[in-house]
Amino acid sequence: MKILANDGIAPIGKQQLEAAGFTVVTETVPQNELIQTINNENYVALLVRSATTVRKDLIDACPDLKLIGRGGVGMDNIDVAYAKEKGLHVINTPASSSQSVAEMVMAHLFGAVRFLYDANRTMPVNGATEFKTLKKKYAKGVELRGKTLGIIGFGRIGQATASYALGCGMNVIYTDPFAEKATVNVTVGGQKIAIELTSSSKEEVLAKADFVSLHVPKLNQPAIGIEEFAIMKDGVIIVNAARGGVVDEDALITNLNSGKVAHAALDVFENEPTPREDLLKHPKISLTPHIGAATLEAQDRIGEELASQIKALLL
Repeated sequence: MKILANDGIAPIGKQQLEAAGFTVVTETVPQNELIQTINNENYVALLVRSATTVRKDLIDACPDLKLIGRGGVGMDNIDVAYAKEKGLHVINTPASSSQSVAEMVMAHLFGAVRFLYDANRTMPVNGATEFKTLKKKYAKGVELRGKTLGIIGFGRIGQATASYALGCGMNVIYTDPFAEKATVNVTVGGQKIAIELTSSSKEEVLAKADFVSLHVPKLNQPAIGIEEFAIMKDGVIIVNAARGGVVDEDALITNLNSGKVAHAALDVFENEPTPREDLLKHPKISLTPHIGAATLEAQDRIGEELASQIKALLL
């Protein structure tokens, strides 16, 4: 049986599938050629990440396809319900990338409060001639310890982010209608400490948080828009490592320009892979190209989890 990993798969996942008798192809097929390729090559499984979409037209046009796999958490690029209606297996790897995304959020937070995102742009250009000026400019950073992180969405990634933040001495509040109470394990010196947290209203979290981190799927409307920004503290910092469209980008720029939002950190964008230029060039935004889950460790876990599920379902 042949599997097309159109957005790639970690070598360990490919090895495990091939050891089980599958043929795994990792060459990327353009979206407009995908249907023809799947049918001509008799692929029974299609593995994607965020680059490839799997919509009704592909599902209808590929009757021999048995499984669609998403290497990662979010599945908004797949018509999941329709695929299941048609009898296809649809799988993802929700547990594999939580730590990696959480560390990305914390990296953005540390970079924001100490102006690393800006200093790393400016120092190579002006560091030799304006060192004292830049030293003064970047000497107004703050510490994360003692500040409040508000988390919107408290699934695996939200909880992993909370664990890191608590370990840094931050206060953590969250809102999630599906997780009224949660236990977050914080590892300190090799020992696990269980912290009990209770969900608050979205409005309360937004009003109290010094930092806001988004960990929700993309829905019909942004989770953070004009009304939500109005509730936040002046000088709030916001991080979106969830999905493009979770934050209203127009409202974000308006609030950055007004000073209501001191800084934004974005790993995801509405118009991927061509984000809008005013976001990319805004002086108060730090940027990464949707790499929250892209660590070597996470890719190995994703590959292994995909391989395990595929073997269980197709053999």
